[in-house]
Amino acid sequence: MASGLKIRVRGQVQGVGFRPFVWRLARDMGLTGDVCNDAEGVLIRLFGNASGFEARLRAELPPLARIDAVELSDITGAAETFSIVASQGGAARTRVTPDAATCDACVAEVFSPSQRRAGYAFTNCTHCGPRFTIVENLPYDRANTTMAPFRMCAVCRAEYENPEDRRFHAQPIACAECGPKIWLEPKGEIDPIQTAAALLQAGKILAIKGLGGFHLACDALNAQTVATLRTRKHRPSKPFALMGTVEMIGAWCAPNGDELALLQDPAAPIVLLEAARSPEGIAPNQTTLGWMLPYTPLHHLLIARFGGPLVMTSGNLSGEPQVIGNDEARDKLAQFADAFLIHDRDIARRLDDSVERITPQGVMVLRRARGRVPGTLPLPEGFEGAPQIAAYGGQMKGAICLVKEGQALLGHHLGDLDDALSYEAFLKSDADYTALFDHHPDRVACDLHPDFRASQHARTKGLPVEEVQHHHAHMAACMGENLWSLEGGKVAGIVLDGLGLGADGTIWGGEVLLGDYRNFERRAWLKPAPLIGGDMAQKEPWRNALMRLDQAGLEAFSDGLWPDAPLEMLRRAAQKGINAPISSSAGRLFDAFAAVTCFDGAQSFEGEAAMRLEALARSGQGRALGLPVTNGEIDTAPLFRLVAQGDNDAAELAYIFHASLAQAFAEQARALVATREARAVALSGGCFQNALLLDLTVQALGDVPVLIHKRTPANDGGLAFGQALVAAARHL
Repeated sequence: MASGLKIRVRGQVQGVGFRPFVWRLARDMGLTGDVCNDAEGVLIRLFGNASGFEARLRAELPPLARIDAVELSDITGAAETFSIVASQGGAARTRVTPDAATCDACVAEVFSPSQRRAGYAFTNCTHCGPRFTIVENLPYDRANTTMAPFRMCAVCRAEYENPEDRRFHAQPIACAECGPKIWLEPKGEIDPIQTAAALLQAGKILAIKGLGGFHLACDALNAQTVATLRTRKHRPSKPFALMGTVEMIGAWCAPNGDELALLQDPAAPIVLLEAARSPEGIAPNQTTLGWMLPYTPLHHLLIARFGGPLVMTSGNLSGEPQVIGNDEARDKLAQFADAFLIHDRDIARRLDDSVERITPQGVMVLRRARGRVPGTLPLPEGFEGAPQIAAYGGQMKGAICLVKEGQALLGHHLGDLDDALSYEAFLKSDADYTALFDHHPDRVACDLHPDFRASQHARTKGLPVEEVQHHHAHMAACMGENLWSLEGGKVAGIVLDGLGLGADGTIWGGEVLLGDYRNFERRAWLKPAPLIGGDMAQKEPWRNALMRLDQAGLEAFSDGLWPDAPLEMLRRAAQKGINAPISSSAGRLFDAFAAVTCFDGAQSFEGEAAMRLEALARSGQGRALGLPVTNGEIDTAPLFRLVAQGDNDAAELAYIFHASLAQAFAEQARALVATREARAVALSGGCFQNALLLDLTVQALGDVPVLIHKRTPANDGGLAFGQALVAAARHL
């Protein structure tokens, strides 16, 4: 028996070509032993002179691999060669790799007539292809994926078993002989992709099955077809996502180096890009377009044969989750689609496309989903002893977060839980994540609001429940993403969003908080105003404008703006508090200002008025107004008086609004740092998806240390991460 070395590697190390990489490295160094996958990651046994092995292991990783930890221990034993052995079972502690866009080598094969996978829509290797959307259990082996029904042919089997082949143990490996098949409905076409491209060229709308669900696709440059899709989907103005090549994108936008890198990232997110011009009907009243590159062979083939950019929007009924099953698609999408491009590989879990943008402050994640999930986040220093925790987020932009062994797994975007099917998907995801990652929480965390479905679900678990105030969770999520240590001191949190139940029982949404992970206090806030009509105030921005104008003493100006509205009745309802809760919501303030500058009527999607106001502000300029602050209340009345004066155009007003709001909140937060009550400022909440507001706020903060979101959403999609951190901190 000889002395040897056992190496435990934890991280994103399964399904990424890690074992053949280790095999090649060991052979190159003349070592013997073996390597295997198990539920904790990868286990390596080495015999021989292993000096320098760990350094090369870290330095020469495969493209999709990530190492969290390497643990070394001495062993005894012997081996004549170095081999790759079968995966071992056990409790799931390793990461599952996110889905990855088709690599350059596989794209080249698909378009090379001499290759046996030429034209094959499911070509992949260990460096690319489906992962999380097909895995059903750990460890990540073919038998535990939706590829299990497809028996490998002899040629694929030989590639799969050859450690020197880039398809060694690529679990979705397949070819036209043995793998999934694609077809067009109505059936009968010899070449379904060519026929699909012809239909798109003829102005038809197709339902296309992708990695994490169905898309509805049409010719992005055919204004009539785009209008037809809007009519069928009852989606009058919400921007559509686009898919095209880098060259196609360049005809409409001029992405910089960082934006190109993000587009070409293996996650292949939708990236918001400033548009020099926009195809008719794609993004009404917006200055940005959401582009993604083809990320599967099917998409590459379709785009190449079609020859232009495609609308690629989620295939779903309004408010419902994206469709993933073939029969479900036939049932629900027939009212939208003229034909279906379908395949027979099941989707294990629904994943929307991730949405991101590059701002002057770096990357911003608006929707965390395909390609990013289930990537994990390290917990900050001081959280090493945190128990297993499940946190359930809020009512909007649902997402679940699991904490286990020093890592936080922030789950994918689940939509708004008001919708019954979205809530059903939320429940399925909870069970799915729990089983897949062998999670056994000691406690759960949820929002303070008792009527949120996520909060009600948390209380059914029979475990200790940590209720976390909405905006405290936002602030904690930003702190945690930036690895602010548990004992790092207090932070001033500027949290601007739509709404959240405050600690005083009113509705908050425009706050400056002072606190840490465990506790907080509210130091400044927007002057509250009634939300007349309750939920109707969110749908109809003019209601918020009415209240803000009245606060500014501009009742006569309001009367002239909306002469046909029942203003006096609404004012009386507000005075008596009838369906008019008081709120400091920054989101509703954005709506109010949009209603008096650039937006009429009702919103057809969340954030529509605020997005239009941001787009308008980008073409304006001006100086920030000093907003008065009394006993912590920030009064925005001067902004509305400026509108009533009529001396400024709409773009200038929109810019002044952004600059004034940024300055007012920055001044309050800077004061807390100046007095050494806080050590830094954290910016969170859905309003900070507004890149202009974010940039102006950072500028106004000057040399103060600033924490911002880059890997997690500033909106409610990141809420569960903050809840989990607060619950862990209070326990510790």
